[in-house]
Amino acid sequence: MSTFIEKIVGDLAAKRRWREYKARAAALPAPYRAAVKAIERYTMYTGIGISNDTDILVQMWNDLADLFEQAAADDTPIRTIVGDDPVAFVEAFLANYSDGGWLEKERDRFIKAIDAAAHDGLDQ
Repeated sequence: MSTFIEKIVGDLAAKRRWREYKARAAALPAPYRAAVKAIERYTMYTGIGISNDTDILVQMWNDLADLFEQAAADDTPIRTIVGDDPVAFVEAFLANYSDGGWLEKERDRFIKAIDAAAHDGLDQ
């Protein structure tokens, strides 16, 4: 029965782990919670380096929660975590969890399509 339900609603274990991450993020002190929320939003909206693998995504979010929970426990300033360039921080963070992501796959598909079109044009 669970296999049928998972086909309809997706991987239930991943959804449970996502909800656990969200609860951990919500429990952070306000400045850390705001930083995690900003990172999450930026990542979701830009899609930079986002993996299509659910396990990789869940691990990435849990690692982010680990990082900010530890920083909060140690009273580490947010700028010490993300540095002067938050975009560079996020891109470096995401690079650790990339499987090529959809953008890289689309770039490869685009290049192959152009190569094929150019090759077909030479045959005519």
